[in-house]
Amino acid sequence: MTEYRKILLEGYPTVVQRQNEHLIANDGRKVAIDDAVHLSPVEPKKIICVHLNYRSRVDEFMTKLPATPTYFHKPVTALCGHKANIVRPQRCNWLNYEGEIAIVIGRHCRNISQSEAGDYIVGYSVANDYGLHDFRDTDAGSMLRVKGSDTLCPVGPALVTGWDFRDKSIRTLVNGEVKQDGNTNEMRWDMHYLVADIARTITLEPGDILLSGTPANSRPVQPGDVVTVEVEGLGSLTNTIVDGPTPIRDDVGHQPTTTEEVVSTAMGGEWEFRGIRAPKGPGASHYKSKLDEE
Repeated sequence: MTEYRKILLEGYPTVVQRQNEHLIANDGRKVAIDDAVHLSPVEPKKIICVHLNYRSRVDEFMTKLPATPTYFHKPVTALCGHKANIVRPQRCNWLNYEGEIAIVIGRHCRNISQSEAGDYIVGYSVANDYGLHDFRDTDAGSMLRVKGSDTLCPVGPALVTGWDFRDKSIRTLVNGEVKQDGNTNEMRWDMHYLVADIARTITLEPGDILLSGTPANSRPVQPGDVVTVEVEGLGSLTNTIVDGPTPIRDDVGHQPTTTEEVVSTAMGGEWEFRGIRAPKGPGASHYKSKLDEE
């Protein structure tokens, strides 16, 4: 396996290769990993994400998978890198992590079979498909604002080639405590299926990203929390949650809410079984105080 990263090296975005605890540019410049300013290792034109895929996540929501996958889009403006801050806008309370694996396309891909799909994947990376569930009640299922707000798609720290996705562990930690703990064997549709499925009607281009789903136990995080996604063989992606500098505007658009739909999704469908009911109107202070008591 080979590990490529993109960093800001002396003010210029530079692709580097990892050698032990250093990152080496093609011109020989070297920087310690811990000192590097990381960017996303790829520059996609499209970020396409599968909805439910991991068995534990399906069981958590007490639902059944459809016969075939369903997808949504994240805009490329949501992209950020390892160690970047994840912005939770003011007036929003329900920002959830979702540790995932990013499939990275290596060449133009259209109308291929599953058996051919691996030839079109250049490598894989770690991702976190953050969701701002305060907007869960709008956008008619596209989840544009839920999943597409700025900074909600960190990818990194590296693009790893030659990695086999089968039987690999994936974990998400918040402030060092394991919150998600899954395995790629849980996936109903593997990496090759997802690529072949999308490429039936949509041309995939070099650098495009497909996010492949998350295991159970996606939960809200707060400003100051440090979230790390670890994938066996791909490394660790770490980001810090911060408050947005300004509140969500209240003079246009759907406003952040704390409805039953919002809370049920943010808490993995388990909130009602804990004897906690969400308020019907805006504001989460009552519900959050209940959580703090547990």
